[in-house]
Amino acid sequence: MTEGISLKRIYEPPAVEDGMRILVDRLWPRGISKEKARIDLWLRDIAPSDALRKQFHGRPEAWEDFRVAYAEELQKAVAQAAVADLLLHIGEGPVTLLYAARDEERNNAVALKEWLEGQLAAGG
Repeated sequence: MTEGISLKRIYEPPAVEDGMRILVDRLWPRGISKEKARIDLWLRDIAPSDALRKQFHGRPEAWEDFRVAYAEELQKAVAQAAVADLLLHIGEGPVTLLYAARDEERNNAVALKEWLEGQLAAGG
C-alpha cells in the first residue's frame, strides 16, 4: 500500500506519475505560484505545528526528537482528520507528498511517510 506514496520538493516540476499531489506544509512555499505548484490538495492540519517547526528548523541533529514529537502531534484530533483524508487518497492511487524544505532527507514529509508506513503496517 505504501509503494504508492512518493515524496517531492514542490519546486520540482510536476509529472504524470506523481498521481495526486498533496502539499503537507503548514505554510505556502515561497516563490511558487499556485498554477506552477499544481497541487490537488493542501493538508495544512497534517503539518507539524508552528512551535515544532520553529524548534526543529535548522537543527538536523534534532531529527530523532522531531520525528517523535511530530508522531505525537499526528495522533491529535486535528491531525487525525487530515490523516484520514490522506489515507483515503492513498487507497485510491499514487500520491506524492509535496514539501518545500531544502533538506530532502530530514523534513516533515519524510517523517510523515515513515509514520504512515508504520501505521499501515500495523493495520491502523
